[in-house]
Amino acid sequence: MSRTATAAVLRTYGAPLQLEHVSVPDLRPDEVLVRIRGVGICHTDLTAAAGGVPIPVPAVLGHEGAGIVTEVGTAVTRLAVGDAVVLGFDSCRQCRNCTRGRPSYCARFAGLNYGGTRSDGTTVLQDANGDALHGNWFGQSSFSSLAVVTERNAVRLPSDVPVALAGPLGCGLATGAGTVLRVLRPEPDSSIVVFGLGAVGMAAIMAARIAECTTIVGIDPNRRRHDLARELGATEVVSPDEHDDLGRHVRRLTGGGADFAVEAVGTESVVRQALSSLGSPGVCATLGLQAGRNPITVDQTHLLGGRTLTGVIEGDADPHRFLPELADLWRDGRFPVEKLVRTFDFTKLDDALDAVRSGEVVKAVLTFDN
Repeated sequence: MSRTATAAVLRTYGAPLQLEHVSVPDLRPDEVLVRIRGVGICHTDLTAAAGGVPIPVPAVLGHEGAGIVTEVGTAVTRLAVGDAVVLGFDSCRQCRNCTRGRPSYCARFAGLNYGGTRSDGTTVLQDANGDALHGNWFGQSSFSSLAVVTERNAVRLPSDVPVALAGPLGCGLATGAGTVLRVLRPEPDSSIVVFGLGAVGMAAIMAARIAECTTIVGIDPNRRRHDLARELGATEVVSPDEHDDLGRHVRRLTGGGADFAVEAVGTESVVRQALSSLGSPGVCATLGLQAGRNPITVDQTHLLGGRTLTGVIEGDADPHRFLPELADLWRDGRFPVEKLVRTFDFTKLDDALDAVRSGEVVKAVLTFDN
């Protein structure tokens, strides 16, 4: 039985997304149908729309979805119709990395999240002419009122969490918070500096406060974000264009150098600044995604001083364990997602995209009138 949904379709790289009626075919036994209540717009969606991530077109993007389960396949056992869920990235749950609790480094990550089809080459969406649309973007393609997912990447939400706002937990917020709480693991009284105060960086700021870091420095040229960063836990906020040697300035602020740095931009200059801001020893986690290959050079003497540069995908966290923890922190007022979010009706997609590209909003969430 085919179902009809409204989706934002990318027909050509670099072209505007088009709202279209699409059809969703019958579920496979392991699949779950989710009526999307809200979906965040992530920088990775914009990179893919511009051709920087190799999903084939035409395609439906969107990978920070949350909604209500409306149908389950015959092999689904952990979810039921009516469950509120947040959607994370997909993983096989069987390879070595998945079985040791590190699904963001799944051996099949690229195919499951960027391939645009099921593993057998079929698609979960068709356009009004019956032609295939590539879906399965991060296992969901949630720029659509209906999304086909699996139990592997759908996580049940507590009943009192606002479902329409929960989608960003599944990617951007988990990436920033997971990097701090699961990878860096700062001890109380540590110092940390966060480069880039988008949703990922703001999540890192909130996580640093949860971890009881005493010095939390935020770095961003967009001064509209400085007050919010302070409200969320930053003890200092810096505009990089005000300092000729940003690393030296941060070292002064942190009494000789930060214990940890989170780099959420991905450019060579910012990675180098983040390393320069560290004390000895110190750890810098780089998270920022740039299109295609992104070669950088670093000063080897920074590393000789006992410093570490590491890369992190999706917060190196298992969504089934970590997303419920973030939801509980949100419910307790310690991870206030709502302070980052501005909602836009799905029909105002272009307005939301403009607000994201201009830096006017930290996290835009598209909502559906269900």
